[in-house]
Amino acid sequence: MLAIRLQRLGRKGYPVYRLAVQEAHRHPSSGRVVSYVGSYNPHTKEAKIEKELAEKYLYNGAQPTPRVALLLEKAGIELPKWVKKPAPKNRAIKNVEKLRKNQPKEEAEA
Repeated sequence: MLAIRLQRLGRKGYPVYRLAVQEAHRHPSSGRVVSYVGSYNPHTKEAKIEKELAEKYLYNGAQPTPRVALLLEKAGIELPKWVKKPAPKNRAIKNVEKLRKNQPKEEAEA
C-alpha cells in the first residue's frame, strides 16, 4: 500500500517538507520514494502541490497522513470517501474566568 506523507528537509531548526509517495511500511527518511507530489513550508504556510499527480495517486489507493490530508483539502483537491480525515481539535481553555475579556471593565476615572 502507498502512503502520501511529509518527508523532512532543510537545516537544523528550520524544517521544510516534501510530499512523498512511498510504501506505507517503510520509514519516511529511508524508504524508496515512488514520486514527489509537492512541498510544504510550515514557516510561511505555503504548500505547492501538483494536483493532477496527487489525484492520480489518491484514486489509485494512496492513503495520506492526517496532516497531508489537510494540506490536500486546502489546495482544493477532493479526497475520496475512504480517506481517513483527522478529527478537529477542540482544546479546552483552563481558567476561563481569568481571561482578560471576562474581567470586569475598569471605569474611566474623571
